[in-house]
Amino acid sequence: MSATRTAPVSPAVPDRGRTIVVNTGAEPPPSPRSKPAAIVKAYITLTKPRIVELLLITTIPTMFLAARLHAGGLPDLVTVLVVVIGGAMAAGAANAINCYFDRDIDQLMRRTSRRPIPQHTIAPERALTFGLVLAVVSIALIWSFTNLLAAALTLAAIAYYDLVYTLWLKRTTAANTVWGGVCGSAPVLIGWAAVTGTLSWEAWILFAVVFWWQPPHFFALAIKYKDDYAAAGIPMLPVVASLRRVGLESVIYAWLTLGFSLALWPLATTPLYGVVALVTGGMFCLEAHRMHGRARRGENVKPMRLFHWSTSYLTLLFVAVAVDSFLL
Repeated sequence: MSATRTAPVSPAVPDRGRTIVVNTGAEPPPSPRSKPAAIVKAYITLTKPRIVELLLITTIPTMFLAARLHAGGLPDLVTVLVVVIGGAMAAGAANAINCYFDRDIDQLMRRTSRRPIPQHTIAPERALTFGLVLAVVSIALIWSFTNLLAAALTLAAIAYYDLVYTLWLKRTTAANTVWGGVCGSAPVLIGWAAVTGTLSWEAWILFAVVFWWQPPHFFALAIKYKDDYAAAGIPMLPVVASLRRVGLESVIYAWLTLGFSLALWPLATTPLYGVVALVTGGMFCLEAHRMHGRARRGENVKPMRLFHWSTSYLTLLFVAVAVDSFLL
């Protein structure tokens, strides 16, 4: 990794003629004009529902594969519902606490300045309390209806995301996206552990697939919002390195994703999964190569093409995992 250079954070950031002013004093209370429906919507926004949805896309198919391999059948319906509800609450808790810790930089970035805390719809302390309550309830729910291992992994994922990634990695190193992938991959392990009470090689392979998938996915987003991250002093790789470097690392991680996805084929799946993994993974690598090629030629890298395809890739791959579990 190249040495990181953190951009200074100024008290005001120009934005096409308007100024976003950093509030250095006490946070004002939520606006009295806020209606109950708006407050409810704001609390939901704190949980970042789109991220929660993506995490569940990897968790549920994993549970079906785990049940098929270890019990020869389908996962218990109660277990699935508990993991879906508890997992969504846990992810929402981590995201709400993240919004509390990131409130200083969220108001500096156009992409995040409309979040509830920068908009003063929800007071920071209430957001933190909301996140902590969700965390406790989610862990207790998973522990009560599944097992201690799944609950411990849930607690570890929340702690890693908020204490290790948000407070440390994100603000100090360009490798933040890579190592931050630990918490994003944890739902795979949680789902597997909830069904089996253990973590087998197949679970760790699926963990590796999601882990290596995340850097290209988030590098693409960081390229689009590079100026935002620079203004907030966050050393995302596109801020501190050339686009050629970002493109090259995206290619490397895309190939690692493909390699680990194919490793699951002979161990736990049928040719249906293998074909889907090969085709969709090949397209994922191709899109990463295309972005790298555009960066090398000095062209517009079109990062959102890779971002959107990476989302489709992960969805298709785990749908194949779910369908394949019925064919074993």
